[in-house]
Amino acid sequence: MTALDTPVVAPARRAAVRRAGKTGISGPLFVSGYVVLLVAFGVLPTLYAVYLAFTNVRGQFTGLNQFLRVFQDFRFWPAFGDILVYLVFWLLLIVVLTVGVAIVLRSRMPAPLSAALRFLYYIPGALAGVASVLVWLFMLDPSVSPANWLLTSLGLDTFAEVLAPGHLSLIFALIAFWTGAGGWIVVMYGALNNIPQEVLEAARMDGAGPWRLALHVQIPMIRKWIVYMVILAFAAGTQLFVEPQLLQTASLGRVSPTWSPNQLAYVYAFQHGDFNGAAAISLVLLVIGLAGAGLLVTRSGLFKVDEQ
Repeated sequence: MTALDTPVVAPARRAAVRRAGKTGISGPLFVSGYVVLLVAFGVLPTLYAVYLAFTNVRGQFTGLNQFLRVFQDFRFWPAFGDILVYLVFWLLLIVVLTVGVAIVLRSRMPAPLSAALRFLYYIPGALAGVASVLVWLFMLDPSVSPANWLLTSLGLDTFAEVLAPGHLSLIFALIAFWTGAGGWIVVMYGALNNIPQEVLEAARMDGAGPWRLALHVQIPMIRKWIVYMVILAFAAGTQLFVEPQLLQTASLGRVSPTWSPNQLAYVYAFQHGDFNGAAAISLVLLVIGLAGAGLLVTRSGLFKVDEQ
């Protein structure tokens, strides 16, 4: 380097350092607002729930007694059994149908028709959760439903027969799918757009038909998006509350007020005034959600790209 180079390079380096410094600060500043909200409405309430779950009303440490007490409640295991059956229906519907519909829209539909259908699928997701449940209440009552012919053909002639305990898990899964599938179809369609066209053409030249292309190329290449969807769907499913609560109120008690664990925690907290027991149920749900997410993340390598 000559002496003439020094005045040119040094300012350029200083400018680069200044830009790097500004970028380094702007990132944390941008996310700091969310971090504050996360701590205020996520971390601190969780820590408070942990405190409540391991103490009694006088603030005395009780170990696992609160958990043992809610485990012995006759409503506890049926509520978790209900949510388990619901999760099976919900996850099967959201994974199989959402991914399948996205692949068909991406590969087997003219572009204008595909765009129109994606818009139609997304419309139910624009409704608030409460409004969606009210629409389904109307649709599920054979006396007023425009689809009563379908209900009666299935042997469901009265609202009480529709809301039989054995039907509730499937009904709630259908409501959740109707509300949430449209958004996930759009996400899966976007993920499919990231697959290079050369890869698809090479597979077709090797003789892959639509089924083989979907099973051996498209689905494996959007695996991380599918895992991400399953994690969020699983977490949302374990926290089911609005649908059974509204259906319980509107059906005049045909649905149990403790159908889901979240409802049971609500009853503990706001009908019995037992916030310690409610916190114990909430922590059980939190552990199940974290365990499910951790298993999916580690088995799928969801964050490997970020680590690289």
